Amino acid sequence: MQHRLAPQEPRPNNYAGVRFDRLVERRGDAAWLAARLADPKSRFLPVWQTRNLVGDPGSPALTWIDQARAQALIERGAVPILLGQVEGQLYFGLDVSFLDTTDHEPALAGMGHFVDLRTVGPLLPPAPAALLASVKAYTQWHSRHRFCGVCGHTTRVEEAGHTLRCTNPACNAQHFPRTDPAVIMLVHDGGDRLVMGRQKVWPPGMHSVLAGFLEPGESLEDAVAREVKEEVGIEVADILYHSSQPWPFPGSLMLGFFARATDLELKVNTDELEMARWVTRDEVVNSPENEVFKLSRKDSISRRLVDDWLAATA
Repeated sequence: MQHRLAPQEPRPNNYAGVRFDRLVERRGDAAWLAARLADPKSRFLPVWQTRNLVGDPGSPALTWIDQARAQALIERGAVPILLGQVEGQLYFGLDVSFLDTTDHEPALAGMGHFVDLRTVGPLLPPAPAALLASVKAYTQWHSRHRFCGVCGHTTRVEEAGHTLRCTNPACNAQHFPRTDPAVIMLVHDGGDRLVMGRQKVWPPGMHSVLAGFLEPGESLEDAVAREVKEEVGIEVADILYHSSQPWPFPGSLMLGFFARATDLELKVNTDELEMARWVTRDEVVNSPENEVFKLSRKDSISRRLVDDWLAATA
């Protein structure tokens, strides 16, 4: 079967493709930031302990609070994060994780529910999904870097939430947001089969293509070959870049590839995977989507790789 795999599709992945103005030049402008934080036209997207505020989880839309509600929370310890402008509208993230609970919080009353973005992300349009993913990633980075990695002192927020600085004057180290690069690859046999596997911690039945984190001093192509060899014991060739996806669970950049197996006998590393096997195109197309076999989330690059491979082998 002749594959027609394109090096990159123009359609963006979920959480990507929204080129909003991030206003980088304004992050250190204290006067401008103070004015925008006091501006009634500014909108604030709250996050509480990694959960995003959504009005109706069953029919989610971008849910924001106004400046007056945000100011009441900022005065009590909420941390604003400048996200940028979308179609001329200015958005801030707002970390309200200092609250023990959001129940009965006056500034949030009647605004909706805090939910895991995983549950609503696939249902959102691109711009709201990208904004919510961005603020989720920033707040998770803040929560994991409250102490300086150089000397151990506490850090403080600077640059409108985009920098953390050590409070120890003798150290004064700056820390910037972490994004961990990971390769994710659909390995095929050059015909109508691909490798799919699963981890024990995944929901029952869920299968995905292979993936792993980039190691220091390693190219993306080398990481693809190494991870495939480590996880299922085979060599690959014809490594072809597909697309990338910011993945805010908690803060990775997924770099998608196709790769052709040069040998077909899988030797599954059970320290890495619960199982892996060759799956035919017909099995994927006719997936029962149940606790025996189902594909990965529709908002994931894993699912995008599978869908595009199916289209190329049709």
